[in-house]
Amino acid sequence: MKRIVAYIRSLSIARNLYALGAVFLLAFLVKLFSFSADTNKEYERFFKDSYHVFGMSLPQDLNFCGEKVPLNDFMVAEAMDRELNSNAYFHSQTLLLIKRSNRWLPIIEAILKKNKVPEDFKYIPLIESNLSNVISPRGATGFWQFMDVPAKYYGLEISDEVDERYSVERSTEAISKFILDGYEKYHSWTMAVACLNYGFGAVEEQVKKQKTTDYYQLLLPEETTRYVFRILALKQIISDPKKYGFMVRKKDLYPAIDTRRVIIDSTVTDLVAFAESQKINYKTLKYFNPWLRLTTLSNPSKKKYEFILPNGKYNESYFEAQWEYEKNMTPSDSSKYFTKKDLLPVIGDKSRNIPQ
Repeated sequence: MKRIVAYIRSLSIARNLYALGAVFLLAFLVKLFSFSADTNKEYERFFKDSYHVFGMSLPQDLNFCGEKVPLNDFMVAEAMDRELNSNAYFHSQTLLLIKRSNRWLPIIEAILKKNKVPEDFKYIPLIESNLSNVISPRGATGFWQFMDVPAKYYGLEISDEVDERYSVERSTEAISKFILDGYEKYHSWTMAVACLNYGFGAVEEQVKKQKTTDYYQLLLPEETTRYVFRILALKQIISDPKKYGFMVRKKDLYPAIDTRRVIIDSTVTDLVAFAESQKINYKTLKYFNPWLRLTTLSNPSKKKYEFILPNGKYNESYFEAQWEYEKNMTPSDSSKYFTKKDLLPVIGDKSRNIPQ
């Protein structure tokens, strides 16, 4: 009998313990879900307060090399909207392009101006190569992504030892001739762009089929159709970065590097030794002269090659500009950003007599 009573009591205690445990578990779960709900609400509040994505407003008046862009055509407007949004929100790449533009666009602009090519063409290397010497899967090479056949046609040397498509200056000279040929054929800068991207023969075939020489009315492959709008989108952003949310300080930009020119008209059997004789290393020689493809330059015809070499203590001078800028800043300046003129003095400066 005593055993039965004890057993009943143990069951009663167990039931009480289970009940108590259930209460604690329920309270824990209520607290857990309550905490999770509070956390979610806090996250949502923070997200709404901190993260904003804005639709881009199209410029009311837009032109390419002085030729009006027909934004009253919905297909044109949406094509421009696509490229403006894509580049404005491709933050890492577009920010790098803003930085690189400060170094390279003045060089390109000057050569285009000399050849009477409109300034807007200087944005093509941004969309073609991100202002870097790259090679496409099809073999297009350099800032301008020249294929070998047209490159040779327009005077660039391509051999085992030399490939002038890698020279920003020489390839810009060659591309200027290409652009002017396209303009002469169609009397349209947008059609010159189409020829540059798609090729003279392919463009002419579509002109004959579709009976129009209006770039905005031609049905062309997607890459060529997007080409002018990609140029225009980067033109808008690079010319006025702050307008599109890029707060870039003057010290953030990649500065031009002081250089000197050396003419070589003989064989160089060892470019590594040549670099050392100029008090630089081979890597630095190649950075400034990427058109050199091997460690030798045979030059049997005694051609005059222009080598670009950094001047003096180029690394020190590179950083001195930043240090000087920081030294002259006052505390009140630290939150200020630069205007278009301060940011990129060359880009968008219409006071120059550059053909449009």
